[in-house]
Amino acid sequence: AEGSPAEVKAEPAELGAVDLGAQSGRWAAFQERYGLSGEEAARLLLDTFEYKGLVKHTGGCHCGAVRFEVWASADLHVFNCNCSICTKKQNRHFIVPASHFKLLKGADNLTTYTFNTHCAQHTFCKTCGVQSFYTPRSNPDGYGIAPHCLDDGTVKTIITDDINGKEWEKAVREHKTIRDMSKP
Repeated sequence: AEGSPAEVKAEPAELGAVDLGAQSGRWAAFQERYGLSGEEAARLLLDTFEYKGLVKHTGGCHCGAVRFEVWASADLHVFNCNCSICTKKQNRHFIVPASHFKLLKGADNLTTYTFNTHCAQHTFCKTCGVQSFYTPRSNPDGYGIAPHCLDDGTVKTIITDDINGKEWEKAVREHKTIRDMSKP
């Protein structure tokens, strides 16, 4: 209509393009100082904010075919379960949300064992047989990570919590926090 202000249409920004304004020089110096690409620097910045208070642990199986990274506390809350499979495998684990876990390599070298309710997905390396992580029945939306499969240097303390997996339903019902451990 005549006399109405002209509509200003912003051109869509190039996907991934960010105007850093006065921070451009600082950003470039940061990348250069630490030898980081733009993507690596952005990942570091995002990880710092998304996983505040957590550390990046890396780990894997014995032969190295399976490798992963996981964001968790340096002070681990590890479950020592006495159910039939955890007893046989000495499966001690801490639980994290799926969003805090990333399989770096070895997806094609994993196989899965299930039993009983088939909810827990016991994944292990086809080559060496080590289970470095799995999907627990208590937290099917997360991962149970074997602390003994983490690389040295990032774990500060381990607090072990015995859980009576022989009476799984009762133990999970009575445990105050286990079901929430896979929530971000």
